[in-house]
Amino acid sequence: MIYILPILGVLLSFLFVHLYKPSKKEHFRLLLAFSGAFLLALTIFELLPEVYEHHNGKSIGVYIMIGILLQIFLEFFSKGAEHGHVHLSSAKTNFPWLLLGSLSAHALLEGIPLSENNSLIFGILVHKIAIAIILSIFLLGSKLKRTTSFLFILLFSFMTPLGTYLSQSVGFIIENLVFINSIVIGVLLHISTIILFESSEGHKFNLRKLVVIMLGIIIAYFL
Repeated sequence: MIYILPILGVLLSFLFVHLYKPSKKEHFRLLLAFSGAFLLALTIFELLPEVYEHHNGKSIGVYIMIGILLQIFLEFFSKGAEHGHVHLSSAKTNFPWLLLGSLSAHALLEGIPLSENNSLIFGILVHKIAIAIILSIFLLGSKLKRTTSFLFILLFSFMTPLGTYLSQSVGFIIENLVFINSIVIGVLLHISTIILFESSEGHKFNLRKLVVIMLGIIIAYFL
């Protein structure tokens, strides 16, 4: 399940956009807000207690901060695609290697904790579906060939399962899993909080967004 679901989630999201051609990313902001709250709550309820249980002290905090800084660095190349923003020119026909590279690094890191925390798969899955839909709207609305867009999505879909596989088979990752998971926590904290901050655009009260955010937190608690 932890290998198949991330791939299916991304590919089916691409197929949905290809068949139904939704043109406005705004329609998926509620899903994005839910995914941010769900992912943040799972990170706090599941991942944080695990890493502090195995290793005390400031060193865990240092690795979490490294994760936050790493995600900020990746966003220089992805332009914020991890939290629903695609700012690349839709007129370009060259393959967006920088976008794929930064998104792939992010997705690969997301897969590492899944080998020891199966409940996190649902948070990652909801997050990937929301991002894949928004990303697919951009790719299919650009001047890229359909085959190029599908290749992009296909490569992206395999990154999270690859991270899970590496966490179970590479000695260095296995030996340092607590610290690598701490880096992933920093990445997830940054992404999920940015999504939540942006879901309250203009600091206006929005009852629907508040409800889906609360729903995401409550579901994560009972998983």
